[in-house]
Amino acid sequence: MFSFDFPPFGARQLRLLERLTNAVAVSGDEGAVRKIVLEHVRPLADEVRVDALGNVLAVKRGTASPRLRVMVAAHMDEIGFMLTRDEGKGLFRFGKVGGIDTRNILGKAVWVGPDHIPGVIGMTPIHLTTSVSRKQVPGLDTLRIDVGPGNAGKVKPGMRAAFATEYVRLGPSIRAKALDDRLGVATLIELLRRAPENLDLLAAFTVQEEVGLRGAQVAAFAMEPDIAFVLDCTHAVDVPHPDGEPNTRYNTRLGHGPAIYTGDRATLSDPRLIHHLVETTEAAGLPYQFRQAGGGGTDAGAIHKQRGGIPSVSVSTPARYLHTTASIARVDDWKHTFYLVWAALKRLTPQVLRH
Repeated sequence: MFSFDFPPFGARQLRLLERLTNAVAVSGDEGAVRKIVLEHVRPLADEVRVDALGNVLAVKRGTASPRLRVMVAAHMDEIGFMLTRDEGKGLFRFGKVGGIDTRNILGKAVWVGPDHIPGVIGMTPIHLTTSVSRKQVPGLDTLRIDVGPGNAGKVKPGMRAAFATEYVRLGPSIRAKALDDRLGVATLIELLRRAPENLDLLAAFTVQEEVGLRGAQVAAFAMEPDIAFVLDCTHAVDVPHPDGEPNTRYNTRLGHGPAIYTGDRATLSDPRLIHHLVETTEAAGLPYQFRQAGGGGTDAGAIHKQRGGIPSVSVSTPARYLHTTASIARVDDWKHTFYLVWAALKRLTPQVLRH
């Protein structure tokens, strides 16, 4: 019988998540988060390197023989914006980076660049619009990021901007931007801190997930794992339905534990790994839920197709309002996600891949 002695989880992990979510690291410019990751993982891993795309690849070797090479991935990047043209006096044209609904960005405050230069996505006030125009979503070419004349010289085209949403603790919940996927990044750092000795842990902190799983493709090819677990943050669509009826369509729900993927748009999870995760949760008495199959995707979509094929599965912490100015997640769901993956790794042996 496997014995579970879960490590402590609390204030230290929450402080780390606060630093990670407050950093600006839009796809293609993940340096601010990469700096935090390197600060934490260099003392923990046997080998750490940054590849040509900017992925942080860390290896913690085990002592068992034989042992699996297990890749665990979490993406550092977030959705946001790129400044594309300086129009003078602190006004900049911009484009979206990643999946963002234009309706969610009107009039929102942003931070530009690693120095958090404050700005706002300007729009026409209601006093100057017509009843017809109010029913239409403005085109992106009609909007500007306004940093003001005093900051005009501090930013330039090519810089990224992110929603100016600071981390806040709300009782049992967390509100922040970029919980997708700083929750996974923080979890992976903790897994390195508590790496089991029965395997080689290949930790991949990936880039450019939000624009096509690009960093994960490179990382998986380079690391050559036997199997892969992907840590992400998935939609909790457990809010009231717009027409007032009970909402029966959701991917996951807050307060019901980590979400195990059976499949999504990019991946069919390996049944052996799904079974291993479920067996672990039930043996450990942890809550869990299945993420409904369907749309969306994680880095597993790129990882499982590398080299001769890599059996893969994703585990996510659920959160509401992803890819908007602020998301909300439960602390206990995050804690139980960490506990599930940590316990699943400790129980992992080469026999899990037997057909």
